Amino acid sequence: MNFTSPLKLALAHLTVLDVPPLQLVSLAAKTGYSSIGLRLYPAFPGSTFYELPPGSAVLREMQHKLQDEGMQVNDIEFIGIGEHFKPQQLAELLDTASALGARSLSVCGDDPNRARLTANFASLCDLAAPSGIRINLEYMAWRQVKNFDNALDVVLSAGRKNGGVLIDALHLFRTGGSPRDVHKAPPGVIHSVQLCDAVALPPANLEASINEGRSGRLPPGRGALPLQELLTELPSETIISLEVPTNAPVNQEQHARAVFESTQLLAASLKKG
Repeated sequence: MNFTSPLKLALAHLTVLDVPPLQLVSLAAKTGYSSIGLRLYPAFPGSTFYELPPGSAVLREMQHKLQDEGMQVNDIEFIGIGEHFKPQQLAELLDTASALGARSLSVCGDDPNRARLTANFASLCDLAAPSGIRINLEYMAWRQVKNFDNALDVVLSAGRKNGGVLIDALHLFRTGGSPRDVHKAPPGVIHSVQLCDAVALPPANLEASINEGRSGRLPPGRGALPLQELLTELPSETIISLEVPTNAPVNQEQHARAVFESTQLLAASLKKG
């Protein structure tokens, strides 16, 4: 990547998930971010998410807020493609994403039938393509799409120009991946990365891995993951989203600012090197 100037960073909604969308725009602008992610779909049953229905007053207010603050929407999340998934069910969500100018929709693969999962991923890409929205597939150790190679296989098999692999730094390293993995993908397939740090010792079991992913991350540069190497290997146009959720009682603005500043210090150290 190019480190000659400060990085333009996206604030993942999961980092400050208790902050509703309208307030999130102002918080992100105040703390230095150039774009935000929005959790508009439940990642798992009972998880926090927000609704901005197409044509609603709150959606129009959100559009005005983004314009007033000079902010963009990086991604809408988080969709699980399971065995009963029907792409058309997301038509309204894609309408909202389009109205907000969102760059992408983030999904994960939860269907053990790889052929059906790939077909559904391709269909979702087709549904999103007229709005210029990318579909980025994220992998996790506890999903059916568990690692980088799994995700890349689905995306390449689907063969859609707006399909891509979303790299989360924690999942990359916790599933045995390497920064060099990015070179396995054809140009344009890796469009976005979620950045965080973590302790050196990996979780002891799958339950601990889930807990780490949802509440045990550290700001970039404050842990032991080889993030400098990852940043160096990423294509220069890669969008960097900061995803550092915590269950600790923190001031949300202070937390978002600390994550932002830590990442800029990490990038500055690469520039000096």
